[in-house]
Amino acid sequence: MVDTDKIIIVGDRVLIRPHEGGKKSQGGLYLPPNVIEKEKVQSGYVLKVGPGYPIASQSDDEPWKETAKSTKYIPLQASEGDQALFLKNDAIEIELDGDRLVIVPQSAILLLVRDEDVLKI
Repeated sequence: MVDTDKIIIVGDRVLIRPHEGGKKSQGGLYLPPNVIEKEKVQSGYVLKVGPGYPIASQSDDEPWKETAKSTKYIPLQASEGDQALFLKNDAIEIELDGDRLVIVPQSAILLLVRDEDVLKI
């Protein structure tokens, strides 16, 4: 299991543990690996989310005044624990502590399923 406390996701990226299911057809036949690799869409669970899209500071009213240079972000829709359906071609596959994970930009996520009951455990 990957310790996500040590991982910092940058920008509009999302760290996902891909779902390994779907290796069997509806008729019960096992699918060869090359058929599974041709799928364009994959699902998985969101482990960690980046801060979002950075926005410029807006202090037009008093330009001479010194302001704190803290970056503000527009947050992402995905949150930890969501199930995500994403475009496989846009995913970057990595391996951490023996686990296969993918980093996906927010724009590659097609659908999020959020189950509030799962997050309460």
